[in-house]
Order: sequence, then C-alpha cells, then structure tokens
Amino acid sequence: MQPLQNDRFLRALLREPVDLTPVWMMRQAGRYLPEYRSTRARAGSFMTLCTTPELACEVTLQPLARFALDAAILFSDILTVPDAMGLGLSFAEGEGPRFARPVRSEADVRRLAVPDPERELRYVVDAVRLIRRELDGRVPLIGFAGSPWTLATYMVEGGSSKEFALIKGLLYSRPELLHALLDVTARAVTAYLNAQIAAGAQAVMVFDTWGGLLAPTPYREFSLAYMARIVEGLTRTAEGRRVPVILFTKGGGQWLEAMADSGCDALGLDWTTELGAARARVGERVALQGNLDPCVLYAPPERIREEVGRVLASFGRGPGHVFNLGHGIHPQVDPEHARVMIDAVHELSRPYHAAG
Repeated sequence: MQPLQNDRFLRALLREPVDLTPVWMMRQAGRYLPEYRSTRARAGSFMTLCTTPELACEVTLQPLARFALDAAILFSDILTVPDAMGLGLSFAEGEGPRFARPVRSEADVRRLAVPDPERELRYVVDAVRLIRRELDGRVPLIGFAGSPWTLATYMVEGGSSKEFALIKGLLYSRPELLHALLDVTARAVTAYLNAQIAAGAQAVMVFDTWGGLLAPTPYREFSLAYMARIVEGLTRTAEGRRVPVILFTKGGGQWLEAMADSGCDALGLDWTTELGAARARVGERVALQGNLDPCVLYAPPERIREEVGRVLASFGRGPGHVFNLGHGIHPQVDPEHARVMIDAVHELSRPYHAAG
C-alpha cells in the first residue's frame, strides 16, 4: 500500500493538528454527478453498480477527479448486509429498496445468520481492495455500514417507511425478539466492517439514519447499545496507524454525550445541532463531523461561502473538525455548487489552524 499523501482527514478524526479543515460529503459519489449517471446507465441497475467491484471503484473515484476532497468513501449501500442474510434486496425505480423476505416472526429471526464477508459480501471487499489500489495513496478511504437499528427498520418493514409501525410495534410488544434481531445484525455489521478494514478501509462510519425516530430510553437500548458493541468489536489499528470510527445518528443531537461514551473517535452531526454547542458538550472526547444543511447548496455561490464560514466559526479554532454536510448531497444540486463549498472550506478554515 502506498503511503498517504493527504492524511488530514484521519488526523482531524483523532483531534491531531492539521493545516486546514478536511472536507468530504456524504453521498459524494452519486446522482448529482453526470458521470455517475452515465456509469449507472451503463450498469443497467443500481444493484449491478453495487455488486460489480470495477464499477463501484469507478464511481467512488469520480468525485475525486472533480473536487479537492480529503477522503473517498466506498460506493455501496447499507442494505448489502441484510441482503447477504438472505432477505432478497431489490431497488424499484422511484420506489426505493424492497426486501422479498422481510423479518416478521420469531422463525424469521432464527433463520438469520452472520454472513461471511469474504463469501456473501465478497464484491464489497473486492471493491475496497481495488479502490485502495487505484487511490494510490492520494486520500484515505472510508468504509461504512448501517447501524443495527437502521438495518432492522428496513428488514422488518420490508423497505422504506413513513410510520415505522411494524418495527416500533415490535419494539414495544416483543422487545426480546427485536433484541435477538439486533444482536445478529450487530455481529454481522462488526464482521463486515472488520473485513473492510482488513481490505484497506482506513476509517469506518456507522450510519444510524433512523435512530432519531426513537424516544430517549429506547434509543439507548435499541440503537446506541448496539453501535457501542460494534465499536468495541472493531479492529482499531491497521497499517501501523489507528482506524478511526465515526458514529452518525440523524436527529441524534440530544444524545451526543451518550454517543461520545461509546468509544468512537468522532460523531457526525446533522444541521439541527449547533456545532459550537456540540463541541462544548463533548469537550475533547471526540472529533465532530458536519454539519452544513445540504439545501445550502441550492443557494448562490456567495451565500454558500457565507454558510461555510458560519459552520467553521461555530466550531472555532483547533483540531477535531471534519467538514461535511448534515446528510447526503441532494441529486438535484449543481456540482459546481459542491465545488464552491469544498474550496471555501479549505480557504476559510486555514486561520482556524494557524499557530499562535
């Protein structure tokens, strides 16, 4: 493996000094890029794009060819794990993901087993290896997975949901059955992330997209507890350096202190939490990632720069900040507006890291 030419993202996650604030975007390889849409059309389906390492590598690298990003993130989908558990994942155009065999009964839960990442998820692991080779040390590669709670919402509902009635009904009526589902899913996610790290991922992120749906006590019991278990089970050093772990609960700003106690290195924030207030709450325990509202990228360039400056000022001086959107970039955003944001982060953040 080539030595890293730009490691400020990894150093920021460990709260080490950097020359300027690193930046990447959730969903930075995606539909807002015309080159992505071209590759997706060539692939013929989203699943083919995800399961073909060469295509996953191609789209992972596309945003790095356009923008001065400080990290690449593996192109994949959080639902590859439940698919590998035999639930039969498909994507219908305009309808989102669907599972042919959702988990609804005790027998359904008992049938689940932890997939072997080198067998059932080999296409992801091979993509990580290929991306690392093609990156050639330019920037670090982020691996990722969905949180057990978030994966369980799709597994039980059978796809996307507005009410989450089935999964929340299970939580309150059969909590022991939900715990059994979350246990096997947590073990699967741990094995999956460790396989990504062994293949070359230099940081990993756990996406808890639906944790914010929960009341405080269920959040700690059914979401955070399982993320903490994953953090505990992860390989934390590889290639002679620490592998940072980022936890991100969308809508989870009220639980930052508890999340910081999980053993992770960094917390992702959405745009509903003030960055400076979050920093005051967690102190020096973890780095923070975020948290520009993705809709800012619909604004004119000067307004984008203003909002970037506001986020940087909110965090303030010193290390421990990775700039990102508060959630994924929208498909309708002009790529040039993403460039304005990225360049503004690098330009405007330098004084916050100057000595003296």
